[in-house]
Amino acid sequence: MERELLKLAAWGATALARAAGTDAWAAVRPRLDELFARYDLVFPVRRGEDEVFAPYLELSLYNLLKVDPEAAGELRAILAELPAGPPGAPPSGPPAGPGVHNALSGGTQGSVIQAGSVGTITVQAPVYHQGTHIDPESWPAAGDADPIALGVRPTHRGTGLPPLPPYVGRDRDRELTAAVAQARTRGGLVLVLGEPFAGKSRTALAALADQLDGFRVYAPARGADLRGLPALLQGRPGRYAVWLDDLDGHLGEGGLEPRLLAQLSALRVVVLATMRDEAYDEHRHEPHGRVLDLAQTVELAREWSPAERALLTESAGRTGDFRLTAAAASSGTEGLAAYLGLGPLLWEEWWRARRADRHPRGHALVRAALDLARCGLDGPLPMDLLLKVHEGYADVTGMDRESAADAVAWAAERRHGLRLLVRVTGDTWRAAPFLVETAARHETFPPVDGQVWGCALEAAREDGARDFAKIAAGAREAFRRAADEGDSHALHNLGVLAESLGEGEEAEEWFRRAAEAGQSRSAGRLGRMLAERGEGKLAERYLEQAAEVGDAEAATLLGKVLRERAQRWLTVGREGGSLEAAQLLAEQLLGAGDNDGAFDCYWEAVTAGYAPAVAGYATLLFLWNSREYAEVWLRRAADAGDKRAAEVLHDAYDSPAPTDTDEQEFRSHADEGREFAPGNLGVFLELRGRTDEAQRWYREAYETGDAHGAFRLAELHKKAGEPDQAQAWYRKAAEMGHLGAEHALAEKPDAVSE
Repeated sequence: MERELLKLAAWGATALARAAGTDAWAAVRPRLDELFARYDLVFPVRRGEDEVFAPYLELSLYNLLKVDPEAAGELRAILAELPAGPPGAPPSGPPAGPGVHNALSGGTQGSVIQAGSVGTITVQAPVYHQGTHIDPESWPAAGDADPIALGVRPTHRGTGLPPLPPYVGRDRDRELTAAVAQARTRGGLVLVLGEPFAGKSRTALAALADQLDGFRVYAPARGADLRGLPALLQGRPGRYAVWLDDLDGHLGEGGLEPRLLAQLSALRVVVLATMRDEAYDEHRHEPHGRVLDLAQTVELAREWSPAERALLTESAGRTGDFRLTAAAASSGTEGLAAYLGLGPLLWEEWWRARRADRHPRGHALVRAALDLARCGLDGPLPMDLLLKVHEGYADVTGMDRESAADAVAWAAERRHGLRLLVRVTGDTWRAAPFLVETAARHETFPPVDGQVWGCALEAAREDGARDFAKIAAGAREAFRRAADEGDSHALHNLGVLAESLGEGEEAEEWFRRAAEAGQSRSAGRLGRMLAERGEGKLAERYLEQAAEVGDAEAATLLGKVLRERAQRWLTVGREGGSLEAAQLLAEQLLGAGDNDGAFDCYWEAVTAGYAPAVAGYATLLFLWNSREYAEVWLRRAADAGDKRAAEVLHDAYDSPAPTDTDEQEFRSHADEGREFAPGNLGVFLELRGRTDEAQRWYREAYETGDAHGAFRLAELHKKAGEPDQAQAWYRKAAEMGHLGAEHALAEKPDAVSE
């Protein structure tokens, strides 16, 4: 696979270099930019009037394919659109058959990246054909070598900043510098060992630039045949160094071994290499690893010491580079290299995990912590809050395929020392700082959604330790920005925020704008505000808009507003002599509890001979316990066909006295646990003189939350001449909201002791 990627990179680089500046180049360039950007890489550009240098192109293509070998298919499709070249030019497809001949040894190996330059970018041009001689004079000078081209992991770029932040010294720099200085005098191998993301390549290259000024540097591709190097350098003026990043890729046949190292040392060639600890342990005792015993080894710890962290803080303050500033604040013992090099990789892993076939719930949990931190909740966050927020991400699908426990385990998994979701204490968590800082600088990362801001505001309001004013200011700015972009939901959010801050007029204006933009929930809020300040007519339009989409509270308030308006106009109608208005007004007043007002209206209507008012008038008389008088009116209404009057007559006058069947029904309701059933059974028994049984059911009613049970017990104790107990039960009933008990205590506080 590695060899095929090298072949494709070499073929593509030559084809692109030949096409540079042509119409074909202009046609494929945007697609190449898009392909590279997808992997957070940058496709190289032409320098002035010069053509894009083929070796630099080859390295760029190889880096792309190394990140994702599956990109080869798309790259082939793009390159296939280039025209066939003149005789002698590379073919229109990748070379087939055995590897390309390497002029250094005469063997057949993959292409070797040799030195060339594009501005200050210097890399090693590949050998394509037998007989092509590599000119060491074209190798880059040590001071011009590009760290990224030589293996340093890229980090986040900043406008106006170099691709990498300034180098920050390490505790082992002095030892490494001494080793390189010694090799400068007599040649030899200097090897920097360490864990992944310890900063081996950057540290080694800093020593190379510092100690090997004037040296030309050869950086062969992994697996290149190095056996021809001594013959190539024999008798040449100048000094040379060989850079072998990940030395394990340069061991074995054709690679670095003791005899070749001796030949290079005799020419005072410095071989500077890096290697992972585990690879060193793996190859050390193998025959091809004997050369490792000849190395001056410097071990670089991944964890940064207090002295190194102090130097990082000082460098951040001196340079102002945000990457150093962020690392100084958040990297901890993991150090700069892991923080800057691993951060972009973990960001990509987290972002791609949102797919349904990966870890969508884990992605959403981390995003919840990240977004809440972006809102200003930068301290520990309870998992309950993260679970609440993460369900609101409509753009994340497939969360039902992953349990919450699995999601937390994936998010909190240690990846080379870093975690996406970090446990603070107990069940509180925070997003990894590098995620928060990356999101702040990520141009295309979605802004925090309104529902997340709402949860952040609620959490800040409930927690006095949070800076609510700061979070509210951030929410207002975010909502305004979204509103300016046409988001009607943001208009509603601005109204809710203003209302919560007591800014009524501003809230009303935002709700009005949102309602006009179709936000029914805003219409409901605005309708309530208008109704509460007595502007019922203005409120109707907005309440109706909300009621039509199922807002029950708005519908209820609309009914109340309309009822008040109806009462006003029915009063006008009655005053104008309308008997129908008098009857309708009486019914409305009766329903509102204004029995005296209802009686006046009914009396006015019936004394004027308005028959439809008779049944209501009779019902009111019945409620006032004027049974005999009411019966006359009820029978008149029933005889006239009024069904309600007929039902009242049947139930109150014609029905037989309660029977055992009635008691059985009350008891069955109590056994079934129906609302109010124990209290109703108690009343039934009390009316029949069975107070002992009634007290039992009243107590059960009270214990199940029915204040009427407590009230009836108070009444029984009062009748029995037990004022203290009556007073206690009245108070219990009043505490449960029973109006009758409140009146009994308020009107005659001493009545129960009479």
